[in-house]
Amino acid sequence: MSLWRRLRGAPSEPLANPRRWIVVDVESSGLDVGNDRLLALAAVALQLDGDASPRITLADSFEAVVQQEAALADKPNILLHGIGVGEQRAGAPAVGVFSAFERWVADAPLIAFHAAFDEAMIRRAMKAALGRTLPNPWLDLEPLADVLYPAVGGHALDDWLLHFGIECSVRHQAAADTLATAELLLRLWPAVRCERSTSFAKLRRLAEHRPWLTKR
Repeated sequence: MSLWRRLRGAPSEPLANPRRWIVVDVESSGLDVGNDRLLALAAVALQLDGDASPRITLADSFEAVVQQEAALADKPNILLHGIGVGEQRAGAPAVGVFSAFERWVADAPLIAFHAAFDEAMIRRAMKAALGRTLPNPWLDLEPLADVLYPAVGGHALDDWLLHFGIECSVRHQAAADTLATAELLLRLWPAVRCERSTSFAKLRRLAEHRPWLTKR
């Protein structure tokens, strides 16, 4: 940010760990961020070293099912995410899940596909459990992909997985979707490098360059 913008009181860019980024995905009881419940979350870290492409670090990952006092037995929803009534009841208490997730994330920035949904679900569930939320910056991979490859015209994650030939072992399962999303970022990286936007702050600004008329 320029000195002039700082003097005018404009907010500074959120700080982000330059070497460790986190890709996140959640599973929920539905798509209503104000009322549906977060059932599970998974995340995997990316290691960034200098000018090299990010590396997926499977040993540095997180996965948890959040215990539901009143398990949701909606069959179509269970068929989608695969988290049955028994698994919901046997999940870990929310306080423990989000305390552990907060410690594990530390200062790493967060990445998701259609990130507004994941961020809102985690924010609401964590606020209810701990009384606080994560201050970490988020990046939405969907507009970034659209800026870098506008001819694809993809909106859903499946569109981009198909375009790049990325296999996802089980769609709508948080851990598998997280790995597929991380792989998508790696496929985008050569174009990111061409744009000279390999820092997290520059990636966020690049994603914001999508013309509003192309947003769906």
